[in-house]
Amino acid sequence: MALTAYISQRVVLSEGVRPAAILVDDDSGRIVRIAEADAPPAADRLCNVGEHAILPGLIDPHVHINEPGRTEWEGFSTATRAAAAGGITTVIDMPLNCLPPTTTVAGLEAKRHAAACGAVTAKAQCRIDWRAWGGCENGNQAHLIPLAEAGVPGYKCFLVYPGCDGLGLIDEANLRRAMPLIAQTGLPLLVHAELPGPLEAAAAALALAVPARDWRDYSVYLASRPDEAELAAIALMIDLCREFGARVHIVHLATALALPMLRDARAEGLPITVETCPHYLHFAAEDIPGAATHFKCAPPIRSEPNRQQLWDAVLDGTIDLIASDHSPCPPAMKTGNPTGSFQTSWGGIASLSLGPSILWTEGRLTLSDLARLMSSAPAKLAGVAHSKGSIAPGFDADLAIFAPEESFTVAPENLHFRHAISPYLGETLTGVVKQTILRGHTIYDHGRFPGEPIGREVRP
Repeated sequence: MALTAYISQRVVLSEGVRPAAILVDDDSGRIVRIAEADAPPAADRLCNVGEHAILPGLIDPHVHINEPGRTEWEGFSTATRAAAAGGITTVIDMPLNCLPPTTTVAGLEAKRHAAACGAVTAKAQCRIDWRAWGGCENGNQAHLIPLAEAGVPGYKCFLVYPGCDGLGLIDEANLRRAMPLIAQTGLPLLVHAELPGPLEAAAAALALAVPARDWRDYSVYLASRPDEAELAAIALMIDLCREFGARVHIVHLATALALPMLRDARAEGLPITVETCPHYLHFAAEDIPGAATHFKCAPPIRSEPNRQQLWDAVLDGTIDLIASDHSPCPPAMKTGNPTGSFQTSWGGIASLSLGPSILWTEGRLTLSDLARLMSSAPAKLAGVAHSKGSIAPGFDADLAIFAPEESFTVAPENLHFRHAISPYLGETLTGVVKQTILRGHTIYDHGRFPGEPIGREVRP
């Protein structure tokens, strides 16, 4: 058995941060044991990173890879490369924006084939490990149990139109047919929580009051996606969770006004979890310039007081985890509109390679917080906590070497995803991912991607 010892003065373990040596079996790619840093075990290779922190490999449960079908937006090769640069060792792919959508077992198999045989390279292309959520939409209830049996870790649904052809929305009547089946599987239902009614009312009001040129103003876009759309949707999902007992996960929470009802639901013992995204914690509506369509996402980035309240909810545990909602598209759909209209630009923010740095820059998290929010909690949601999300014996040797005191300025060469469009370009961020290790193999090393892609689907 060949062994490697990774040594640091700041290893992020479940019980806290301390000096330690992580002994890894190079053949299995698993952690053998945790030893003292000043008395490392005998090993064939020592990798001492000094004061750099060693985090468990991060897990992003909200990524739009878009392959097959829309690989020109993003694909497995570029998405997993960008993820590796951000310390991420596992992503969970969303079932929309790809064609076919992952709403049937046949769609899941198409996804698996694409991951293994990329449209461009015709060979394995994943730099990191992955899973795929199933889709839940009007009329596909017969596919939910087969998708679970085929290996999806849960389901994603939209209560409003998702923005492009593929996965459709689901209404309350169809939710009531789907949720008993989802409860039977024990898997979570991930919900894009906006309801059409408040959005339609806001659109009607804007149509009467706002000339077309004003859609360059971010405040107009913000008014078109009011808090009420999120609040109504979350209230509905709490009621359905209570009625059917299915696990519910609210994705990309943007409105802090929902926090009291979510806290009450959790106190009641309902199986509801919540995520938010780096952009809701880093940006505020007041600071977004006119025509800056690269800031557009749905739900929208809201006010500075709202941002502060979301941070409070992260720190008190109301928000369970942080995910990127990496949702890229070709440049012409995002920033290519000559009018700079928020009305017609694609709604999605690309940030897959920057997550831990964005959060660390805010100065509110400990290293243990970062590991919990971006590794152990996502691992539990995604059904991979048996082998990922912690630095512990028997787990995959998925590690991120992180320099908390170093800074960098975001430039296109830092992004690594297919299209270098991001609202973070030009920002100086603190906290640098130096290396990423997947099952004992270095897959990202100071800006380089050594070796061939070894990522694989994580099966239950």
